[in-house]
Amino acid sequence: MARVKGAMATRKRRKKVLKAAKGYFGYKSRHFKMAKQAVMKSGNYAYIGRKQKKRDFRRLWITRISAGCKANGVNYSTFMNGLKKAGVTLNRKMLSEIAISDPAAFTALVEQAKAAK
Repeated sequence: MARVKGAMATRKRRKKVLKAAKGYFGYKSRHFKMAKQAVMKSGNYAYIGRKQKKRDFRRLWITRISAGCKANGVNYSTFMNGLKKAGVTLNRKMLSEIAISDPAAFTALVEQAKAAK
């Protein structure tokens, strides 16, 4: 049986890595060894970033809700506790959107939370 060389597979693998490294600075976009390291590192950053994105958005929503609460004379924790006791099941994303786009509706939610205390 004839010996099979891995030239096609190797070239394909290297082209895939270099394509992923397109746009990187200097050698990292042209030399396989450097590109491979850069692509692996960027993959790790992307993985971590997908987790951080969730945290960052939650922090943003809480900040927006807190600002709306302070405008209505109540703090964030009291507001959230009041909503829970009142049986309002809106998530933080929707609450922050309401606080920004419809302050009157948010004020009504604050009053409902205060009443449920």
